[in-house]
Amino acid sequence: MANRQDLDSSEFEPLKNLSARVGADPLLVQAAGGNTSLKENGTLWIKASGTWLMNAERDEIFVPVRLAPLLQAVTDIDPAAEKAEAFVVAELNPGGLRPSIETTVHALMPQRVVVHVHCVETISLAVQANAEAVIGERLKGLDWTFVPYCRPGLPLARAIAERRRPGTDILVLGNHGLVVAAETVAEAETLLGRVCGLLARTPRKAPAADTDALLRLAAGSDYRLPAQPEAHAAATDLASCRMAAAGTLYPDHVIFLGEGSVIAAPGDTAVAVAAKASAESRAAPVEILFPGKGVLVRRDANAGAEALARCLADVTARIDGQAALRYLSAQDAHQLINWDAEKYRQELTRRMGAALQ
Repeated sequence: MANRQDLDSSEFEPLKNLSARVGADPLLVQAAGGNTSLKENGTLWIKASGTWLMNAERDEIFVPVRLAPLLQAVTDIDPAAEKAEAFVVAELNPGGLRPSIETTVHALMPQRVVVHVHCVETISLAVQANAEAVIGERLKGLDWTFVPYCRPGLPLARAIAERRRPGTDILVLGNHGLVVAAETVAEAETLLGRVCGLLARTPRKAPAADTDALLRLAAGSDYRLPAQPEAHAAATDLASCRMAAAGTLYPDHVIFLGEGSVIAAPGDTAVAVAAKASAESRAAPVEILFPGKGVLVRRDANAGAEALARCLADVTARIDGQAALRYLSAQDAHQLINWDAEKYRQELTRRMGAALQ
């Protein structure tokens, strides 16, 4: 069985380096999203739930999982495969880390190195109603598989098992992201760059935010300007704002910002929007979009929420305003919000946000 010393002398250091670089790129990974893994001597070393890839070189973020019994559990549709905690190699996991909620995705790919990202270029195509056809035109000649949206965890693993062909090294996950796999970290990085390049488009240029107006709209409220100014484009670009108003496009939006997007009505202030939510027995929205002006976020918005506020702008800016989109259903959102694995990840993100403040 592999141990950490063995891994340090093989592909583990390159994996940590790639993970940190990928995790620092907001067009590839946002907050605690995305994960990487390495298979070594029957053990799957996978990014732990709630940890951030950008910290891969600084912190111990990888947890060892016994591969063979996990794969058998997926085949048997055993609920234990859902969290994969039952397959952790405890003696090599002194920090008590929990495996990523997408551990089964990595296990099902037979290649040694697997990289899963929430690439905005990929998501902006994977949310379209004709995603498989559109992406197929761009990935001609590559061995790839499209997997329609399923909740991460065992449902997604089963869908991948049913659709993936032998030799497939690229998965495009509907309304979710991208997975690439290879035998070495260098090969995985090359493939990641190639696929992202083929899927890339020039984003629409959004008008600048009206920060003076936003500050007036925030007066007397628990709202502030976002830490990442790029987030404003989701509201200042009216095509993006219309897309956001229609529903939720991908899972992490639900987890960090809530279901859908809250669009302020003409004349609304942040105080008024929060009051409406309270009157309807809803929590005050984490983010409010003011069409043509920009966005405000709640003062207690954590680093994860900030990252996903920007992600909304980055994704929608790359979608043709006339494209037919597939949004997550209310049931999809309910499954995510009430899923224990996601509650755990949210709590870790909340703690990290508090530590950064």
